[in-house]
Amino acid sequence: MTTTHTISVPGARLRYEVRGAGPLLLVAGAPMAAAAFGQLAEALARDYTVVTHDPRGISGSPLDDPDQDSTPELRADDLAALLDHLGAGTADMFGSSGGAVTGLALTLRHPGRIRTLVAHEPPLLELLPDAGDRRADIDAVIDTFRGDGLDAAWRKFLAVSGYGADADPPPPGESAEQDLADATRFFCHELKGTTGYRLDSAALVTGPTRVVVGVGADSRGLVTHRTSTALAELLGTSPVEFPGDHGGFLWQPEDFAERLSSVLASENAVA
Repeated sequence: MTTTHTISVPGARLRYEVRGAGPLLLVAGAPMAAAAFGQLAEALARDYTVVTHDPRGISGSPLDDPDQDSTPELRADDLAALLDHLGAGTADMFGSSGGAVTGLALTLRHPGRIRTLVAHEPPLLELLPDAGDRRADIDAVIDTFRGDGLDAAWRKFLAVSGYGADADPPPPGESAEQDLADATRFFCHELKGTTGYRLDSAALVTGPTRVVVGVGADSRGLVTHRTSTALAELLGTSPVEFPGDHGGFLWQPEDFAERLSSVLASENAVA
């Protein structure tokens, strides 16, 4: 059974969902809303109490100020507030893409709240030797959205991310109006702050959270494979492979959940 709730956080209201029973597991994306993780959460709920949410400004989580930027730090504070609301001192977390960046910020801003963080393909462009070129790519994507609209921006984003010029934009969501609103949040108020997040790797290494870096088995060629490999090197670990590519949890939720459960249960998280 899935239950849906809302809580107030500074500047926003968050919609979140709870499934299952067992140890608490946060599952988060950015800008992906809770709905995108529905099948994965259902598979994980056999062993965990799974909490998913709509990040601030996305889908069912409205902002007091629609022009406020979404930063990893703000989203991390939201998740800490959600843990407080749930009466949970600690939890494990799976974060994918921008949600992985949120998780990294959470471990640094609120030490000890996350036991194990599985950071799946965080787009930490500042870790790359060609970070300047990658920042220029992000600026070009944002300019494309503002000048040419949603479809062109998605195609540009997917091309610079490594999917190629012929990759299809994401499928339609709950409504065309909501898709446009969420895309506007992403391109105009979230993308730059998430990809430009500067990580305190020394604090991450010495902190209390076990950080596992996840990469898709089919993600080679994507920028997020490079950023994930760079993060693992900074932490002195090896990336752990998960089924599929950057969105493997969407297409192979059962296999993905099995792999994630095994990583969370392991002591050393080796591939």
